[in-house]
Amino acid sequence: MTTHSQTEKPGVFRQVLRTGTHTLHADVAPALGGEDSAPGPHDYFDAALAACKALTATWYAKRHGLALERVETHVERDDSRERQGTYTLKVKLAFHGALSPADKQRLYNAVAQCPIHKLMTTSTVDIVTEPLEA
Repeated sequence: MTTHSQTEKPGVFRQVLRTGTHTLHADVAPALGGEDSAPGPHDYFDAALAACKALTATWYAKRHGLALERVETHVERDDSRERQGTYTLKVKLAFHGALSPADKQRLYNAVAQCPIHKLMTTSTVDIVTEPLEA
């Protein structure tokens, strides 16, 4: 899978992102010179975790026959120490449906293992930046 990003209009920050068959946009806040017309890169990073937790819970519930109707995921960012190497994401979850306390605990255990959580906390990500061949 390849994600492509391209400046939407010359001289502006706003980007058009394409991944698979999907089109997204990214921008930065006015304080950084953007228009705040779309989520920024940090927002997408945080959203990836929120989505992964919700999708993992849904997948787990379907696989194990749990009566999960829907999931709410809230991710709160504390980036005040990012430059020192600490980026904190506080995740709050709500599982809705006819679930026992034991079912909910199983879901909490499952979402703790979501692929993006693991990627963010246990993987070494190697990034190679090079010129794009036209």
